Amino acid sequence: MPKRVQIHMSFNELGLSPSLLEAVSDTGYTIPTPIQRQAIPAVLEGRDVMAAAQTGTGKTAGFTLPILQRLAGKPKAAALTTRALILTPTRELAAQIQESIEVYGKHEQLRSVVVFGGVNIRPQIDALRRGCELLVATPGRLLDLHQQRALRFDAVEILVLDEADRMLDMGFIRDIRKVLALLPKKRQNLLFSATFSPEIRALAKGLCVDALEIDVAPRNSTVEAITQGVYRVDKGHKLPLLGKLLQETADQVLVFSRTKHGANNLVKKLAGYDVRAAAIHGNKSQNQRTKALADFKSGAVQVLVATDIAARGLDIDQLALVVNYDLPQVPEDYVHRIGRTGRAGATGMALSLVSEEDEKLLRDIERLIKRRIPLREVDLASLPERRATSETEQEDDEREVERSSSNGGRSRRGGGRPNASTGQPRQGQPRQQGAAQQSRPGNSRQGEARQGDAPRGQRRQGNAQQARGDQPRQGSEQNTRQGQPGRQGNGQGSRRGRSGQPDSNESQPQWLSEMQQNARRGRRPHAGQDKSQPGQSRHRGGKPQGNNAPRHGNAQGQTHQQQQARASHHDQGGLWQSLRDGLGNMFNK
Repeated sequence: MPKRVQIHMSFNELGLSPSLLEAVSDTGYTIPTPIQRQAIPAVLEGRDVMAAAQTGTGKTAGFTLPILQRLAGKPKAAALTTRALILTPTRELAAQIQESIEVYGKHEQLRSVVVFGGVNIRPQIDALRRGCELLVATPGRLLDLHQQRALRFDAVEILVLDEADRMLDMGFIRDIRKVLALLPKKRQNLLFSATFSPEIRALAKGLCVDALEIDVAPRNSTVEAITQGVYRVDKGHKLPLLGKLLQETADQVLVFSRTKHGANNLVKKLAGYDVRAAAIHGNKSQNQRTKALADFKSGAVQVLVATDIAARGLDIDQLALVVNYDLPQVPEDYVHRIGRTGRAGATGMALSLVSEEDEKLLRDIERLIKRRIPLREVDLASLPERRATSETEQEDDEREVERSSSNGGRSRRGGGRPNASTGQPRQGQPRQQGAAQQSRPGNSRQGEARQGDAPRGQRRQGNAQQARGDQPRQGSEQNTRQGQPGRQGNGQGSRRGRSGQPDSNESQPQWLSEMQQNARRGRRPHAGQDKSQPGQSRHRGGKPQGNNAPRHGNAQGQTHQQQQARASHHDQGGLWQSLRDGLGNMFNK
């Protein structure tokens, strides 16, 4: 078998300018990676490139260095324009690429701008108005800026899709197509990613013209320097096992959760194992995401719990361990997740906690990477117990039990917050669904009344008073409605008006009581005229009359209280006329 000879090529042999070579030397790199050896010369020639390489192998420098050299000898970009457009799926990856451009291009007289959502758009608009040679952007914010006329695409010469497989999937393809429709037809297209499914590869070929396909390792493969392992445990033992793994290492650990809520919850639970953790996901503001990442890189927190937003774009030096608390739904995301460790030639470890429901996902991952992931044994008896803290879910459950017992065995979380408006008792009394509610003593028209017979506002206040244990007001004649004008027929006992005064007219002149009641109803009837519409009662108390109700002048079928209310309405018109006449005489005198 012939012996394999490894050829070491320096950056000097790739055709880069002296200023770029000096910048690369300042970073400490001397030998280009396989993807850099093949991609840099092709990009310098102006060819379209579709490159696939493992994570952590220097793909960013593979397109950043040749783009800087190609733009260095050209005129400055005009206002509102850019010459090279680099699109990324995440804000973190966009910021990382911008950092690489600043590092490698520090000796070049080129302007670069990074734009993404979650931050103030005004500084981005101001920067684009001056023009830039390189623009790094996420698709959503890029389209927003274009709609605000802060950017034109007619001068774009180079288009880069970093993490091209994610950019061309169903999550971004619509925005990408909108951007492509705005770009010049003649341009250089560069697509870089660690994974390319056959469908995405076919779609990517349609964007390029005579593209050079570069595969420096078996497709969708993982880095050999990463040690992989699987723990098969039931779902209830995942958290204790994770706590044990984190307690046994002093290194920083990146933990992946499937959902945003799961990431937040995991941070709280890890506090019970004396582990300092922070969460990063799409629901966090950009300031929160930036702070969490900065605290993790500085060592302020040991664990960063992330969703797949961190599977692409996080470049953390000397990250020793990645843990998949939940396996990803998409097998390709596994390659990107574990690629956060073992970068730039370093070694790393990737462990996955797999329950019975994750078996199919595990088989899909092993089929993709074309290898079996070794199984690791775990001693369940050695798993630590979570310490009870104020932040743990255990105390949350205890508080929930207390709330449930104080609400008559009904949890607020399950049934909503009880209050008077819903008729739910606050004293732990079970609500009788579908049964007639008992009225208070002396409150009925025929002995008992259902609460459904009362208008909604009165029924709501009646429930509130019953829940508070209010007693009937004294002097209200057993809370009956007889003899009180404008309140007949509701069968709900005495209640206060909107002004806070009792409705009884015993403590004030009758004409003043009539004025207050009519003011609350919002009408001023003329003398001898009833403003009520046919078939509809206008007095506040009582049930609204339907279309089948008796019309004016027809007392047949009406109750005594309804007839009394109609008579009261006509009397009120006369009172208004008498009041106007009396006031007129006073002013005339």
